Amino acid sequence: MNDRFADLHIHTNFSDSTASPQEVVMEASAAGLCCIAIADHDTVDAFPETLAAAESARIELLAGVELSSEYEGKDIHILGYCFDLKDSPLVDQLHHMQQARIERMKKMISKLQGLGKRDITLEDVAHLTRSDSLGRLHLAKLLVARGHVRSIDEAFEKYLGEGAAAYFPKYKQTPLEAIKLIRDSGGVAVMAHPVLTNRDALIPMLVEAGLGGIEAHYPNSSMVTVNRYMDIARQYDLVVTGGSDAHGAAKTSTFIGKAYVPYHWVEVLKSRAGKRA
Repeated sequence: MNDRFADLHIHTNFSDSTASPQEVVMEASAAGLCCIAIADHDTVDAFPETLAAAESARIELLAGVELSSEYEGKDIHILGYCFDLKDSPLVDQLHHMQQARIERMKKMISKLQGLGKRDITLEDVAHLTRSDSLGRLHLAKLLVARGHVRSIDEAFEKYLGEGAAAYFPKYKQTPLEAIKLIRDSGGVAVMAHPVLTNRDALIPMLVEAGLGGIEAHYPNSSMVTVNRYMDIARQYDLVVTGGSDAHGAAKTSTFIGKAYVPYHWVEVLKSRAGKRA
């Protein structure tokens, strides 16, 4: 890989990855990337630390985030890029969403303790991430570590999946609200991993709401799939993005640089930022 490629979907241990910002930058440098975006779930807390490491490595860092949203019972994640990190509705909303994550975690832990899992505490879960962006994966890891289940999959099946014994619904916003939030903060809203979301029929509605891009390049996607989303991008004049969705050791099917895009697409992405709804 030469020095003109970007991985625009990377997670850190401020979210649900095992990798620190410094480790992310080291791996990105080893992969020959010239630009990365941290897209942690509902938090931008990793940005300052990642920026310091990226500047030392001479790697460009874009402002990024992955927002949780839901439409008709289906999770739809919206990536935000190039938004105002200092003073914007998005940053304000992220604080609210992190508090909602904490309250949800408290309720799930209470259910687990009612099922006899009294060695599961909020403090232990919080130690698994460096921010307040607590998620079910953190809780699943703790259940495995305490010997209550044998695997992450079993944790979700028995306790944490929708309808399972300790499940509690998360804070909900619609993808339309997420898109508006990103646009009102000067950023570009991008549909994350549409190949996983499998709701292509919603794309026209999301475009009408201000969707600005689509993540066509995603790990383990066939060229048929990539080309389909490239065609959709052309049809609706969307920016094409892509990234590895790397989570360190927490996600063994991918790694930084496994999926990437040419840097000139980053330039297109940046050129469309700042255009508010």
